[in-house]
Amino acid sequence: MASRYPAMWLDELRSRSDIVQIISGYVGLKKSGRKYWGLCPFHGEKTASFSVDGEQQLYYCFGCKAGGNVFSFIMDIERCSFHEAVEILADRAHIPMPELVNDAEWELKRTRRERYLQANREAARYYHEMLFEPGGSAVLAYFRRRGLSDSVIRRFGLGAAPDQWSALTDHLLSQGFTLEELSGVGLTVVKPTGKEGEKVRYFDMFRNRAIFPIIDMYKNVLAFGGRTLGKEQPKYLNTSDTLVFNKRKGVYAANLLRQQRHLNHVILVEGYMDVVSLSQFGVEGVCATLGTALTNEQARLLRRFAPEVYLGYDGDSAGQHAILRGLDILEEEDVPARVLDFPDGLDPDEFIRRDGAEGFAALPALSPVSYRLLRLKESFDLSKNEEKMNYIRKASFILAPLDPVGEETYLKTLMLETGFPHDVLKEQVDNARKKAKPQDSVPPSPQISRKKTFPDAVPGKNASPDQSAQETLLGLLATGQIPKDMVEEKDFEEDELKSLYTALVSGASPSSLVDLAPDDETRSRYTRILMYPIAENTDQLIDMATQCLLRIRRSACQKQYDALMQQINSMDPGDPAMISLLREAQELQQKLDRMKQ
Repeated sequence: MASRYPAMWLDELRSRSDIVQIISGYVGLKKSGRKYWGLCPFHGEKTASFSVDGEQQLYYCFGCKAGGNVFSFIMDIERCSFHEAVEILADRAHIPMPELVNDAEWELKRTRRERYLQANREAARYYHEMLFEPGGSAVLAYFRRRGLSDSVIRRFGLGAAPDQWSALTDHLLSQGFTLEELSGVGLTVVKPTGKEGEKVRYFDMFRNRAIFPIIDMYKNVLAFGGRTLGKEQPKYLNTSDTLVFNKRKGVYAANLLRQQRHLNHVILVEGYMDVVSLSQFGVEGVCATLGTALTNEQARLLRRFAPEVYLGYDGDSAGQHAILRGLDILEEEDVPARVLDFPDGLDPDEFIRRDGAEGFAALPALSPVSYRLLRLKESFDLSKNEEKMNYIRKASFILAPLDPVGEETYLKTLMLETGFPHDVLKEQVDNARKKAKPQDSVPPSPQISRKKTFPDAVPGKNASPDQSAQETLLGLLATGQIPKDMVEEKDFEEDELKSLYTALVSGASPSSLVDLAPDDETRSRYTRILMYPIAENTDQLIDMATQCLLRIRRSACQKQYDALMQQINSMDPGDPAMISLLREAQELQQKLDRMKQ
C-alpha cells in the first residue's frame, strides 16, 4: 500500500504558510479592500488582474484564469511537483517532514492515474529508442528528409512505432503492465476472439508511424500522435481521450512553452510537424492543437503563457476557415489575437523551409479585422458594382464593433478599394452597428453597491443564470458567515458543486478544497467560486444568499411544473391519474406565484 502525507499535517502546513506573505516574495502586491492585487506572474500584463485573498488563502488571475492555494502557487511558479512544493513550504515554515501514512482510498484513486502515466512514459522511451534501431530506420529517414537535427528529435522526444502488430504491447507487458491498463491508456487495442475459452486478441494502437509524444507542462506524457509513412488512413492517428488525456484541454509542446519565460506571444499552428520544424529554425513559443479545432479551454490555457496569440494555420481554405473560427474563440475568452497569413497556400513547415527564419519573422501579423476583411474581399469581384456594394454591406458588420480610431483607419482602406466616399461608408457602418444583435449576457448575481478599485470574482462567463446563482451561493457559504442550514444539497444541480457543498458544510476550508481539483481548469473554477463574493457585513451576505436561493428554488419549481404539464398533455383525457396530477400541478403553480411575489 502506498502512502501519503497526513491530512492534519497538511492542514497545519497550509495554515502556517500565509499565502499573502509567500506570493509577496514573487509578486509586488497592493492591498485594496480585503484583497491584495498585483501583476500576474504567469502571463504578461500591464494592469493588475492577479488577486490574493488572505482570508480564504486563495489566489486568482482574471486574465489567464490561474488560481489555487499556496501549494498550487509554488508548483506553478517553481515548476515543481506537489511533493517538492510541500518540501519547499515545510522548510520555509520550519516544520519537520512527517512520517507518511497509509491511505487505501486515496491510493485507489491515485494508482490508476499514476500507472497510466508510467505506461505512457515507458512507451515514449521505447518509441524514442526504436527510432535509432533498424525497425525505425524508415521513420528516422523521414525526419532527416524534413531537416530535423538530433537535438530537435531529442527535445521533442520523437520516436518510431515499428511495423509489427504488438511490439510495444509485448514490451510493456514484460514490464509488468496489464492489458487492461494498456487498453485504458490508449496504447493497445484489445479484441475478444468470440470463441469460448480462448484469450483475447490484442495489437498496438500505433504501428509503422512516426511518433510525437504529447507532454503537458508538468512533463507528464499524456498521449501520442502518430503520422503514417505510407498511404494508410488516417494520415495522423491520435490517442483518444483517457483518464489522463483530454484533447480539448491541452496543446502540443506545452512542456516547452512553460520553459520559455516572458513570451510576447504564442504561435498556434495546426500540426505537430509545424511545431517541430519552426523550433528547428529557432522560433519560440510555438504549439499546436491536438487534432481538434481550437477550444475555449485551450484558449484559456494559452493566455497563461503569453498576453497574445498568433494563429499560424495552413494557408489552404481549410486553414483559413479554422483561423476565422479560432478568432471567434479567442475573442470569447478575451485573448488578444493576430493572424500569420502564409502565402501560396503553404503551411508553416513548408514556408519556413522555403523562406527561412528571416522570411518567417518578416510575415505580417494581421489584426482580426484585417484578416476578416481580407478573406471577405476574396469572395467578391470588386470590378462589378453589385458585388462591390455587397462587399461593403458585409464589411460594415466587421467594422461595427470598432472604436472611432480603428473604424477610421479601415474606412480609408475601403475608400481606396471601392471608390465609395467616406460619408457613405461611415453611414453604412453606423447602420450595421444599429442592426448588430447585442451579445447575450448572463444576468448578474446580486451585487453590493460600493466603490471598487478592482473587480471582484464573478460567476463563469458562459454560466447560465441558475448555475451562476449556485456558484455564488457556494462562494457565500465559503465565507462561513451564513447559516449552514440555510442551504441544502438539492439546491445544486452539478455533482461537482454538490461535492463542494458537502465539503464546506463538513468544515473543510476553501483553501483545502482546491487540492481536490483533478486538473488546472477545475482548480481555476474552484478558486473563482470560493473567492466570490465579498460584502461589507453579514446581513448583506445573508441577503445575497436569500436572493440566490429564491432564483434556484423558483427555477427548480418551474422545471418540475413544466415536466408535469408535459406529462399531463400527453395523457388520455379519460386517464384516472390525471386528476391527481392536475392537483399537483395546481399546487406547484400556487407555490410559483408565492415565490414571484
